[in-house]
Amino acid sequence: MDHPRLTAQLVETAQPPTPAATHETYRNPILNADWPDPDAVRVGEDYWMIASSFNRAPGLPVLHSRDLVRWEHVTNALPAVPPSEHFAVPRRGGGVWAPSLRHHDGVFHIVHPDPDHGLFVTSAEDPRGPWSTPHLLLPGRGLIDPCPVWADDGRAYVVFGWARSRAGVKNRISLVEVDPQLRRPLSEARVIIDGDAIPGCTTLEGPKIYRRDGWHWIFAPAGGVATGWQYVFRSRDIAGPYEHRVVLEQHDTDVNGPHQGAWVTTPAGEDWFLHFQDRGPFGRVVHLQPMRWDDDGWPRLGEPVDEVSGRPVLEHPVPHPVPHPGSLAQREPSRSDEFRSAVLAPRWHWQANPEPDWLHLPGDGTARLRALPAAGDDLRRHGAVLGQQLPGRAGRWTTRLHLEDPSPGAQAGLAVLGDTYTWLGLEHREDGTWLVCRTGGAAVDAAVSADASPDASAAGPAEATVAELRASDAAELALTHDDDARITFFWRHHPQDPWRQVDPGFTATQGRWIGAEVGLFARRPAPLTGGARSATGTVGHGVFSAVTVCMDGRRV
Repeated sequence: MDHPRLTAQLVETAQPPTPAATHETYRNPILNADWPDPDAVRVGEDYWMIASSFNRAPGLPVLHSRDLVRWEHVTNALPAVPPSEHFAVPRRGGGVWAPSLRHHDGVFHIVHPDPDHGLFVTSAEDPRGPWSTPHLLLPGRGLIDPCPVWADDGRAYVVFGWARSRAGVKNRISLVEVDPQLRRPLSEARVIIDGDAIPGCTTLEGPKIYRRDGWHWIFAPAGGVATGWQYVFRSRDIAGPYEHRVVLEQHDTDVNGPHQGAWVTTPAGEDWFLHFQDRGPFGRVVHLQPMRWDDDGWPRLGEPVDEVSGRPVLEHPVPHPVPHPGSLAQREPSRSDEFRSAVLAPRWHWQANPEPDWLHLPGDGTARLRALPAAGDDLRRHGAVLGQQLPGRAGRWTTRLHLEDPSPGAQAGLAVLGDTYTWLGLEHREDGTWLVCRTGGAAVDAAVSADASPDASAAGPAEATVAELRASDAAELALTHDDDARITFFWRHHPQDPWRQVDPGFTATQGRWIGAEVGLFARRPAPLTGGARSATGTVGHGVFSAVTVCMDGRRV
């Protein structure tokens, strides 16, 4: 399918209807939280974006915008990560890697990879859902980052990359013909771009393929998540050979690794490029770059540096004119939750595929998390942590917790979870209820790279106690995070009490291919005889009241 373009006549009619419209500016990142490997399309007046979700469930977040700078998280395309039994426990670093989103013949298609199982497809007529049950298009280990394209003759193809940790090879882009409904392969895969043959090219992956003016265009990143750059390849023949340019690099900016994303065109015919920047504990945040086509037929991204390459812009006029000065406010997806609905908001996710009894939402302003048996202390192995991404701007999170579980060892709390984690909450013991703050998890392994295969089953060391004191069965909990991901916990018994700070604070760390998360949890020691009930025969819960998130002095 050709990239959507408009005729000159349509471009003229699509201009703002009044000269009073003004171009205000936006600032990058437009999404300052972990939305990895973004891909996006425009259909009519609407922009739709998806992102990698890895082991998080529900997965494949779907975001919506009308102007590319104000986004809403409207649904998740995957209620559970397939294969569902495999992801019944946390598989850190596995699951949904870089997906693609395309619209063809009135249907939206998401093609996503699982590096341990193959390439999956899910489809919907409305991106708000429902989405079809995913089916396996192409089985195999190490197949990553797929993207489909449809030719004028009706034939369909998928380009994809390789993960050396599973396949033994990387740094190459392959092509396979598939049926137009994306149900089955019709040919053997073959390499169409060999990164090893390009001087200085490493970790070539994440291809997004488009058609324009008789050319096949592949936008593909290289160089690694945190330090990479953006290539563009083109060929008249989809099978190659391809010529290439490096079109976006960090240069002298603070935007490290500006690459991997989506080319979109506005109704007025303007081109834009969405990409990520890796910010460590804040994950991969999303930037928006202006894009134009030079007289030589190649795209230019960001602010030009030379005749070929560009640097990321920090601030730029918005893609869509606004009717009145000051009427535009950048907006990211909501974080706070009053828990007034019986349905979990899309902003929340679990660390593994959830069971129906993990959470009860009565709609009365509380979320009742079942205190599930835990095999050990390591919170990273507990699938029933209900989380959201840690935002990339300073903020404060508050909630009230009531621990309704009399069994010794029962716990519930507010956590910041990454490769390392810390939580503050309540614990029931034989001698009563205690307020505790604990930390756990191994230090971040600096040797982990894009080629490392995750060890999902490895248990971390026992948790260490930071602070503890006697408490009641209920307490208000809060945490703050600054722009450097420094976390500080607070607590109090009642709203009229002053907040008490827990010292020392700690610095959040990234997870496996994802940023840190703020999470709620409840758990209890696993009974020696099996089963979910405590020694008293009860089913316990951690009951959380509304979660309020404030940034820049306002509730978000």
